[in-house]
Amino acid sequence: MPWWTSFSLIGVASLLWVSGRRNPDDVIGLLEKLLAIVFGIVVVLVSRNYLLEAMGLIVALLLVPGDRRRSLISPPEDDLGGGDRY
Repeated sequence: MPWWTSFSLIGVASLLWVSGRRNPDDVIGLLEKLLAIVFGIVVVLVSRNYLLEAMGLIVALLLVPGDRRRSLISPPEDDLGGGDRY
């Protein structure tokens, strides 16, 4: 896939994502976001651009991790003490 096709699909995907986030209709907004994700997947998987794949991997690794101080075994602090919440 030529580089200009990759960049145009990334641009369209970005516009669709922003439009989907601003759309007051939830269904149409979700559809626009899904189309943006599909365009992104097509660019990354079909063009086999290793620079884009590496950037995507770095972004995925830099996403906010969960709270690592909290143990997976111990319950959250607000659940201690029992009692009804109703």
